[in-house]
This record gives sequence, structure tokens and C-alpha cells, in this order.
Amino acid sequence: MKVQIAKDNTVKRLTFQEEFPDTTKCCYCKSESRLAFVAHELDHPDSCVCDLYDNDPKGKGYWLHDACAVAVYLCKGCLKPTALCNQG
Repeated sequence: MKVQIAKDNTVKRLTFQEEFPDTTKCCYCKSESRLAFVAHELDHPDSCVCDLYDNDPKGKGYWLHDACAVAVYLCKGCLKPTALCNQG
């Protein structure tokens, strides 16, 4: 897994789908959260986060079905983290 600090626009492109936004709403206090870093699973890794659990919505619950990228944001109001995730 590669982790990159969000000091320029290149980190927003470390995603399997659309780029991550610069900001998002805090999931705790609803204030603005700013992009801090992105963790991105490398192409064809030996194991992926999706391999940890089965994706079984009718039984054990939802889980990732493919490699992922996760953006972590820190809130300007409460400093708690909010994360956005996407998959390949």
C-alpha cells in the first residue's frame, strides 16, 4: 500500500475512480474537513483489503469487492478524521 500526503494535486489522482475532492463534510460535526492523505493499494498486490472479509450483504454484511484507495480528511472544527473510499 502506498500512502501519500496531500501537499499537491497529484495525491487526488491516487484513486481507482474519480479524484478525491479537496474537502468534504465532517462525519461528526458537519464542518469542513480537508484532505490530509490518501492510502492506495498498489496494482496486483499480494493481498488486498478486500481479501480480509467476504462481501456478504445478506449474511455478514457489506465489504469491499476490489482493491481500494482511501482518502483521510481532518476536520477544521473538531480535528476528527473522516474517510472516503473507492474501489477498482
